[in-house]
Amino acid sequence: MTDLSSDPMNADPSARPDSGSLYQKDARTRRRNAAEKRFRAYGLTAILIAVLALAFLVTTIIRDGSGAFRQTYLSIPVTLDADILDPQGNRDPAQMAGVLTLSYGQVLDRALDRAVADLNLQIPGLQDGDVDGLISRDASAQLRNRVLADPELVGQTIEVNVLVNGRIDGYFKGRVTLQSAERDSNVSVQQLLLADALRDEGLLVTRFNREFLTSADASDQRPEAAGVGVAMLGSLYMMLVVLFLAVPIGVAASIYLEEFAPKNRITDIIEVNISNLAAVPSIVFGILGLAVFINFVGLPQSAPIVGGLVLTLMTLPTIIIATRAALKSVPPSIRDAALGVGASKMQTVFHHVLPLAMPGILTGTIIGLAQALGETAPLLLIGMVAFVREYPAAPPEGLFDPASALPVQVYNWTQRSDPAFVERASGAIIVLLIFLLCMNLLAIYLRRKFERRW
Repeated sequence: MTDLSSDPMNADPSARPDSGSLYQKDARTRRRNAAEKRFRAYGLTAILIAVLALAFLVTTIIRDGSGAFRQTYLSIPVTLDADILDPQGNRDPAQMAGVLTLSYGQVLDRALDRAVADLNLQIPGLQDGDVDGLISRDASAQLRNRVLADPELVGQTIEVNVLVNGRIDGYFKGRVTLQSAERDSNVSVQQLLLADALRDEGLLVTRFNREFLTSADASDQRPEAAGVGVAMLGSLYMMLVVLFLAVPIGVAASIYLEEFAPKNRITDIIEVNISNLAAVPSIVFGILGLAVFINFVGLPQSAPIVGGLVLTLMTLPTIIIATRAALKSVPPSIRDAALGVGASKMQTVFHHVLPLAMPGILTGTIIGLAQALGETAPLLLIGMVAFVREYPAAPPEGLFDPASALPVQVYNWTQRSDPAFVERASGAIIVLLIFLLCMNLLAIYLRRKFERRW
């Protein structure tokens, strides 16, 4: 017979070892709780550092690039001398086109000299070259285009708003100072003082720069005239190519691999290769595009069609992986129920599985397109770094015309020595970030709109 008194569980409670209380924390519990608090503090610190770094980055870009959306213009009356601009006197645009831009520059210089004289502005040490250098070199070309578009303006005195020199524009934005002008061969202190006087008279005004979003790139000597219009249009054309090629091919490949393909060694090799392609550096796709689409097929360099094809190859693995993950997230019961009521395999996939997976597919697709929009390295290899002044035509012809892209335009401007191009590059980054933000917001909206719960 067992002696119950020998069982420690039935012994006197006062003789039991102290096992602790649920309401009293022992040393081990306190150490565990302290470690948990430290882990939470580390996580919050990491998030705070990431948010501060992002805020610093965005603030720096906006601070440096906001000036690109503001531009200084000179408003003066200009007399369009018929003897200079239309020597034949017949107002024929074809014959007037033979007048060089230099002649229009002389007309602008005379108008500015006359305006300074009428205002009786006295600037010590001011020379005639200082007055003429106030106007941008691109202003004469703009005036020429305006006159050729309306030849009847010749002989009249019209009010014109022309760009000023990039250094003068930088002076009103704080990028150029009187001290820096003393060491700058492209601007003089007298020009800055004259600019102040003209601003006080209301002839110089800084306003929103709409041309930055509509104009093409400019030469190294004309940063004030540079814009992202051609780059935006080139990026749009490339995204259209990617959208109409990568999305249907990627979704179709995903549906076949996930729903119809047999599970064997061949499909395993295909899946491994798709995963590996998603991790391949983008510059490798640029080398592939250069070798295949340009050297072998013979497509033109710096064309949106080539850029779109290269970005399509780069985006396909991302779309396939995201689409397959969305298809896997659909519960098997949906497939079983559809097959149980007599639906075919094709009907099950396209009528039941695919609509439920659509939010994930759209999200992955838009994120893939956003990633392709910001790529630079593959576009540099296919020649989209070229200087392009003319807008491409409408599709499909425009897909084969020379064009640039927003990331490449940013790269080009950062390589130029004039500080005004750094401002332009930051402004282009802001435009690119707005595009990316809109695409991500669209992905979130589509996910919320088509999301189904079960």
